[in-house]
Formats: sequence, structure tokens, C-alpha cells
Amino acid sequence: MTLVARHNLSVHQERALLVAVLVGQERGAEDPLSELAELARSAGALVVGKVVQRRTAYHPGTCVGRGKLEEIRQRAETCQPDVIIFDNDLSPSQIREIEKATRRKVLDRSELILDIFARRARSRAARLQVELAQLEYTAPRLRGMWTHLERIAGAGGATGAGIVGGIGTRGPGESQIEIDRRLVANRIALLKRKIAQIDRRKIREVQTRQNFFTVSLVGYTNAGKSTLMNALTDAEAPTADLLFSTLDTLTRRWALRSGRFVLLSDTVGFIRRLPHHLIASFRATLEETIHADLLLHVVDASSAQAEQQMAAVRQVLAELGVAEKQTLLVLNKIDAVQDPSLLTVLREKYPQALFISAKTREGLDALQEAVEQRLRGEQQLMTLSIPANDGRTLHALRQLAEVCDCQYEDGRAIVQVRIAPRTLNYLHSLSEDIRHVGQAPPATNARPAVTSCSCPDMAAPAGVRGSLPAGPGHNGLPSRAARPGREERPQAGSAP
Repeated sequence: MTLVARHNLSVHQERALLVAVLVGQERGAEDPLSELAELARSAGALVVGKVVQRRTAYHPGTCVGRGKLEEIRQRAETCQPDVIIFDNDLSPSQIREIEKATRRKVLDRSELILDIFARRARSRAARLQVELAQLEYTAPRLRGMWTHLERIAGAGGATGAGIVGGIGTRGPGESQIEIDRRLVANRIALLKRKIAQIDRRKIREVQTRQNFFTVSLVGYTNAGKSTLMNALTDAEAPTADLLFSTLDTLTRRWALRSGRFVLLSDTVGFIRRLPHHLIASFRATLEETIHADLLLHVVDASSAQAEQQMAAVRQVLAELGVAEKQTLLVLNKIDAVQDPSLLTVLREKYPQALFISAKTREGLDALQEAVEQRLRGEQQLMTLSIPANDGRTLHALRQLAEVCDCQYEDGRAIVQVRIAPRTLNYLHSLSEDIRHVGQAPPATNARPAVTSCSCPDMAAPAGVRGSLPAGPGHNGLPSRAARPGREERPQAGSAP
């Protein structure tokens, strides 16, 4: 190969012809193929043509009907696409008939989404989950793929002489599709076992955070969740103007202005008509959403289809069983809105929503304040007595709760604090010598080994452990009360 020829080498970009069949309520859609075009672009294809048909029902044989199929064939001859992509789910027989008529490769919406997920998968868990979803999608579509192959010769072979199978192959016989189905079934079973192990580890990881206030970013794909994650936590998550640029969940500490922190998680984006195989396969990835205390529903305010995207996200959340979870609506990308009247309409329709721009950081202070209000909403005012030399517990208290006042008396810190029950449980797991001053402790599910602790032993997140400098001495606070149901412990060196 000459040097000039080598410089002229380039990767071939597939040309795609897009087809949409609108049935029922979908018939009023303004731009029915805009999202499919974005999906095709994310998959690396170049859109060269679009075809739309409005019908009262799908054609059982070819989805589009005979006349429209002829139109698609003619467009394919003109545009010369490498692939024809339908914005609908097709049956194997429909794909076969369309391919026969157009002499082009045909994909449906689910196959395209699965291909994008396969391109984006980076971690081992994501790769296994995508492969499982692809196999579960392909398994029922194997019929008819091997009709050109004869049955493997059994007893007597395929001829009178029995020579097709040969010695060692005589038996009842087996078709290629039966072999493939068995291989696919075995692979699916293996993947499910591997993913189940990952799921158990993921669930344990999520459960270790149950004593901390957790916030999960959810929303339509390409709504700017990863950009918002970076703006709030400096997580340096990869961002791109592509659909499904994030597949793996990322969790980071989000330091609030009050000095406390919450755990913020970025999850995979949703999309209209997300394949059920993907929802099932990525359920472990979505554990952060399922167990979060607060959801931030991020919406692309600059999109003309923001309403439809919000409805699609709510539908997926309902499938996950978290539709009733506490949620803040966050309208992002307000800097990209071309028509100011669109923002006016959204503000009137969603007066409780937060309008922000993760790119320019506009509105992030209001978002922090809204999260702090939700955090304070579950807190209770109480007074705790903690050993003054227990720096680990005191530091965790300042990190996870709102300390109103702190005095020191007889070697103990008397702390007036606004604290959530989950945080109190966690503090009891750190120290058995935490006493409630002036009131009975709130009811908790106590474990035998740790007083008033309903959580498993766990290490605090990075940055929680530490010590506090000694504070001022006794300043006249009333003497502490012994914890109900427990003897007062004498101080070291004092008379019993």
C-alpha cells in the first residue's frame, strides 16, 4: 500500500434511513424522528433520509403496509443507506420481509439502544448487563435465522448411504437453531449468576449508606445530569452531548454550605420506550435511585419535548417502584433556551421547580438551599452527652448534623443538635457512651451488640472520621441526666 493510499484511509460511517410508524395518540407528534435521529447519531450513523407513516394499526406482515414498503425501497435506492432503522419494535418475520424487499439491513428501536449501550459500557458490570439484555432480546428471535441450514444428520444420515453425518454423528439429529438456543440459554444462565453476585455486592454497598442522607440524580438521557454532578461535587465525570454517555453509577460527597454533606449519585439516563430487558438488567445499577432519600429529577428545559421526557421518566420511576419518593424537579440548561416564553410557561406550570444551568452554575445556590431544607425536614432537636475525648464521634456529629450549641462539663461534651434518626443510629454504632440529656432517646431498633443501633457495622465515608480540639470548660449548664434504663457511669478517679 502506498503512503498516499494509507493517508486516505478512514473509518466508514454507516448511512441510515429512519422510519417511524405513528399509531393512535402518536399521530399528533410534531417531529417523530428527532429522538431516533439522536440515537442514530450516538451510534455513529449518518442520517440520510426519513420516512413517516400514520396508520390506525401496525401491519402484521411488514409493519408499514405494502405501499409504504415500496416507497421505502425506492428511497433506499436513492439514498443508498447501509441500514434502515425503525422507531418501532419489529418482529423477526417483519424484519425478514422488510430486508427481503429493500435488500438492506434492518434494525428496530430496541436493537439500536442496545447497540449504544454496548458501545458505552466500560465497567465489567455494565458489559455483563448489556450482554444479558442483548441475549434476552435475541433469544426469541432466533427462529427463522437458520432456515437455510439442513438438520444435522441423525441415524442413517441425510441419504440412503448415511454418509452426511459420518461415523460418530449418528443420532436423533439436531437443527442449528436448537444448538444456538441451547448455547444462548446456557450463556444467559451464566450471565445471570455473575450479575447476581455483582448485585449482592452493590446492594450491600448501597445499604452501608442508609444512615446518611442520599440524593440521586434521575432524568432523561442527555439532560445534563453528569454536568450537574461535576458542578456540585467536582467529580470529573465524563460528559458528552450524546445519549447514554453515562452507564455506571457514580457516588460522591456533596458538601453543603452549612458544612454538612450528603451523598450524591449520578445514574443512567432514561428514554421513551426504554427496553424492558435493559431496565431488568440495570436494576442493580439503579439501586442508588431505589434507596435514595431524595430524587433530583433533572429536565432539559431547552428541549421542545420536555413534557414528554418528564412523562417518560415518571413512567420508568413507577416501574422501579419509586414514583412516590420525595422528588425535586430541576429544570436544567436554562442558558440554552432560545425562546424566553418557553421558560415563562414552564415557571407558571411548575412553580415549585428549580431553574438552573449546570454549565454556568446559575441557580445552584437555590438548589443547595432546597436540599438543605429537605435535610432539615427530617431532623429533631435534642441534647446529647458524648465523651469529650471521643473525637471520632464528635467529628461525625458535626459533619452529619446541625450543631446548635456545644458546652463541656466533667469531661463530656453537652451538644444541642438537630439530627436525623438515621444519623443518631450511626452515631450509636460509633460509640456506646452517647447519652440523651433531658429527654428519653427516640425509639430505635436495637441490635444486641450495639445499643440503639439498627444499622450494620460500617465505616464512615471518607472525611468523616477525625478529632475535634478540646472546647471550653464548664459554664453553668445543668447537670446531665442519666440515660433512661441505664446506670450512670462514674467518672475516672471519682468515688463510686
